Amino acid sequence: MKYLSLLLVVLIQSQLLSAQTEIKPLHSFSLNDCVSFAQKNNVQVKNSLLAIDAQVQTNREIAAAAFPTIGTNISGTDYTKIPTSLLPAQIFGGPAGTFIPVQFGTKFNANYGANFQQLLFDGQVFVALQARETSLEMQRKNAAVTEEAIKANIYKIYYQLSASKTQLNILDANIERLNKLAHDAQIMYKNGFAEKLDVDKVSVQLNNLQTEKIKANNAVAIGFMGLKMLMGMPVKDSLELTDVINEQSLSNDVLVENDFQYGVRKDFQYLNTVRKLTDYNVKRYQLSYLPTVNMSGAYSKNAQRSTFDFFEGGNWFTTSLVSLNVNLPLFNGFARDARVKRTKIELKQIENQIDALKNNIDNEITQAKLNYMSSVATVQFQKKNMQLAENVYQQTKKKFEAGTGSNTEISAAQADLVSAQNNFMNALYAALISKVDLLKATGKL
Repeated sequence: MKYLSLLLVVLIQSQLLSAQTEIKPLHSFSLNDCVSFAQKNNVQVKNSLLAIDAQVQTNREIAAAAFPTIGTNISGTDYTKIPTSLLPAQIFGGPAGTFIPVQFGTKFNANYGANFQQLLFDGQVFVALQARETSLEMQRKNAAVTEEAIKANIYKIYYQLSASKTQLNILDANIERLNKLAHDAQIMYKNGFAEKLDVDKVSVQLNNLQTEKIKANNAVAIGFMGLKMLMGMPVKDSLELTDVINEQSLSNDVLVENDFQYGVRKDFQYLNTVRKLTDYNVKRYQLSYLPTVNMSGAYSKNAQRSTFDFFEGGNWFTTSLVSLNVNLPLFNGFARDARVKRTKIELKQIENQIDALKNNIDNEITQAKLNYMSSVATVQFQKKNMQLAENVYQQTKKKFEAGTGSNTEISAAQADLVSAQNNFMNALYAALISKVDLLKATGKL
């Protein structure tokens, strides 16, 4: 039983070891990799691309109005009772006011033929044909706006997770530092060079850092799930981020002044396209005052038989026609006038939205520039503070180890260092977010 128990333990450990070795990151993505993955798998992006395909088919349907419609027909009738008509008896010499029942036609009738219709002129159809490319462009611009919004969110979450990864590394370094400090304090306490209170204070700091690390790991796990959902990646897949954020991720090139054009903004492009479509809508209703012209034609063969012998010869009578129809609308209760005026009001609303968007873009760019410059300056200050806090901690640690410093001093130095490190990472993350906002505001994202 002892050997069996030992063998069982070895088997379980080997299974656990093999399972651990099989768990590898399924995806190792840089920031650009995440964006590329989302452009192919995010639900909103995929639906916006499908909307483009749907518009292509809608355009084909609109174009079909300019083509002729052609159809064929074949029919056969068996009159089980031939219809009866009444003729005045006076025609055949009978008394006036009386009628003679007669039956016209034959028991069996057959007909086959073809027909066509061709629209020659319709103002509304003409405008719809002109607006096809603009409708397709609107769907493309809408997809671009959706992709940009997803891209901006991916940038922000990726930076947040990268910052959290760096903060975890800092936490691990601080925990390792405190572990050594706790070990040294324990030895000094045993040798009578420190009090039990000093050891307890270091232990409290160590426990606080361990708790903070647990919270940080939980926040990172939740952040990864959010990033996967945004990218359209299955949550069960593993994801590893390869980019590491630092001060090099910040650059001043985004602040280079240039002749900014509103047209580089994707939302401005989309709204301009909507304005063009609304303008087409106004023209469509204005042209509804014009007449519509269409042509139609038909060709058919028909035969009547007393017996069902259509396939045995006999006469087939031909009928053919061509007709031209001109429909001139005269009055419809002022409905057309109301539609024209309504679409003109809608066009004015779109123009007002474009003016408001311009003003909003100016505001976004101004705020984004100020936030970015302020954030970059804050990063530099926090970096200096972190370096100073590191120096203070090292000097305080040396004094404590030499027995000339107190535990209170080193605890305060440790707390200041942790605070400075967190402040630096928070400032760096805020600067990167402000950079994303600035790029988006200037249409460079």
